[in-house]
Amino acid sequence: MHKSFTSDAPQTVRVWLYTGTLFGALENDPFPNARAIAEAQGFTGGAGQSVIVPGPDGRTSDILYGLGAGRDQLALAALSAKLPAGDYEIAADGGYPFASIAAGWADGAYRFDGYRTEKAAPPRLLIPASEDAPRLSREADAVSALRDLVNTPAADMGPEQIHARISALGERHGARVAAVVGDALIDENYPMVHAVGRAAVKAPRFVMLEWGKPGAPKVSLCGKGITFDTGGLNIKTGDGMRIMKKDMGGAAHAIALAELVMEARLPVHLRLFVSAAENAIAGDAFRPGDILQSRKGLTVEIDNTDAEGRLVLADALTRASEDQPELLIDFATLTGAARVALGPDLAPLYTDDEQLAADILAASEETGDPVWRMPLWDPYLAYMQSPVADLVNSGGAGMAGSITAAIFLKQFVSAKSWAHFDIWAWRKAKYGRPDGGAACGLRAVWAMLEKRYPAV
Repeated sequence: MHKSFTSDAPQTVRVWLYTGTLFGALENDPFPNARAIAEAQGFTGGAGQSVIVPGPDGRTSDILYGLGAGRDQLALAALSAKLPAGDYEIAADGGYPFASIAAGWADGAYRFDGYRTEKAAPPRLLIPASEDAPRLSREADAVSALRDLVNTPAADMGPEQIHARISALGERHGARVAAVVGDALIDENYPMVHAVGRAAVKAPRFVMLEWGKPGAPKVSLCGKGITFDTGGLNIKTGDGMRIMKKDMGGAAHAIALAELVMEARLPVHLRLFVSAAENAIAGDAFRPGDILQSRKGLTVEIDNTDAEGRLVLADALTRASEDQPELLIDFATLTGAARVALGPDLAPLYTDDEQLAADILAASEETGDPVWRMPLWDPYLAYMQSPVADLVNSGGAGMAGSITAAIFLKQFVSAKSWAHFDIWAWRKAKYGRPDGGAACGLRAVWAMLEKRYPAV
């Protein structure tokens, strides 16, 4: 069971969730003097409002918590983020599905404490017998593992540690894992992964995992695994570089999703591809003006070494497409332009497959995991044309940066159905938690896969 959940709690604190509308419509007290206590403390069901009510023995017996308009299904994170250790149960759900309540609870209760001498003791949510506790626990575990990967400093989460993580995952589930490391990337035709990572002390690598029966539908996942991004010779500012340990967040999402697929034993033939490299600065760093070969054969002129993620992902997408998967999904912390457009929480989705888009957006609505579809506007390919090569890696228009990056990637995809997520994998201080790694779009994609390929 996930550490912030329990299925056995002889004594619990009751949590009453209300939107403003639901609380205003109450005709009877849910517990003695509830409305009088709420009125005395100004509780109206507004977002983030809370009232802690003691019982006769002085211990907390009930908590009122406001959901506001009820649009944010992770709103409960603001409560679990500040509660002390103990066991809690949901007495009124505020109209939220229990799965969203559990996800929000785990989100707020999470703490990255691997480097602290004092470990956090999370508040535990009682999972009713009517709910699918193993499923909820698997999802919460996957999200926590994803966040741990993103939060771990680059000194301890380089390409070899990502490789080790995938190897351990493969061993646990009986999957086959292989990797191409260092200069072998040139021999095995992953030239752009090599170019981006060759200046780093830690050797770049291309890691592959394969699981499931060969005759099952082919589902492939790709992740950008830049373990630290200095920007290369187009070096970032100090502020821009400060959280670049998170630039492997796309790989963390792909790994987490692969783990969910295997844990649930979905009837698919799964392949995971991760390009892992550090974009470092040294005498042999790739340069603006260089022209790189790609696995697909297209040549790419380097306009900006800080647009390196699309290079390593392009080789990965090419390799994934060679298997002709039925479905190909990639996650990448690709552009700041996506954050300007949609902020940190909305996961930008790019796909030409109308049914896939509809399925992901429906799953997003169901899970409360926000996803927003963006246009793959082919005319913007003109911005990615080079006078001396097939493509340039960074458009010079200064506009539509997330779209042009997606259009660049599209040139390397030949799968039947493809979706690209340009995520941030991070969240600024919110819900009473510190800055740190975050899952963006993961639960929506997972819900879509569960429906498309139901476990038997």
